Amino acid sequence: MSAPGAGVSDPAQIAGVLVEALPYITCLAGQIVVVKYGGNAMVDEALARQFADDVVLLQRVGAKPVVVHGGGPQIGDLLARLGKESVFKDGLRVTDAETLEVARMVLEGKINSEIVAGINVHGPLAVGLSGGDASLIQASARNPGLGFVGDVAAVNPTIVERLLAEDLIPVISTIGTDLAGQAYNINADTGAGAVAEALGAHKVIYLTDVEGLRLEADDPDTLVSRISTVDLQRLVDDGVISGGMIPKIAACIHAVEHGVGSAHVLDGRVPHVVLLELFTDAGVGTMITGSAT
Repeated sequence: MSAPGAGVSDPAQIAGVLVEALPYITCLAGQIVVVKYGGNAMVDEALARQFADDVVLLQRVGAKPVVVHGGGPQIGDLLARLGKESVFKDGLRVTDAETLEVARMVLEGKINSEIVAGINVHGPLAVGLSGGDASLIQASARNPGLGFVGDVAAVNPTIVERLLAEDLIPVISTIGTDLAGQAYNINADTGAGAVAEALGAHKVIYLTDVEGLRLEADDPDTLVSRISTVDLQRLVDDGVISGGMIPKIAACIHAVEHGVGSAHVLDGRVPHVVLLELFTDAGVGTMITGSAT
């Protein structure tokens, strides 16, 4: 077995990184950090292991991480293997009863258990939850034409708060239920923001397939490192932000304007991106705050 730090040529550099991280670690002690996990970081095995490492490190230095995950591509893959075509309206998957069953199999039965298992390599730390457990995510139908696609009607954070009080890491799939017990598939970006708001989280982090918010989608030099919700909403209204980024940005704005300290949009394909954003001076993505920039 290699000694700690083996393979790193400059011990002074290691010390410098740790010292740089210290004030950020102190700031996060006891604070809830909600991380929305999905996309390429989820399907790449090496990145998935690194994500689990990052979540455990956050917990070990005193933060209280909560993982909320999606699984749209995986749902689409299984539907295709079953010979069922995915139909989308306004970017949302039309979800009939059969598609809902597949979504639950993928989200609750496969992805959730895999994330939990990855974290629990480091000890008995993670507990898997569905939004229907203990009425965590209460849902309502978004549009009859979309079938069982739901909006978040309310969040009851009690079960999550109990797990956090026991120093456990909740891992949540965003299948919510209505008052009659009917299940709905809820957009994971929206679900993560709603959970962060209900918990009064210090931060909510969205892992995506770009390095953050760009003023021009194809130009990495237009990356915005920090922006207020007011300025961000102006970009949405002006059409600067469009497509698949809109649900994430809307969730970020709503969360920050309803009590979450800040929202972060990061590239989940970058190894240890959560740690780089939270524990370094430079940061690596876009930070969204409630104050003017």
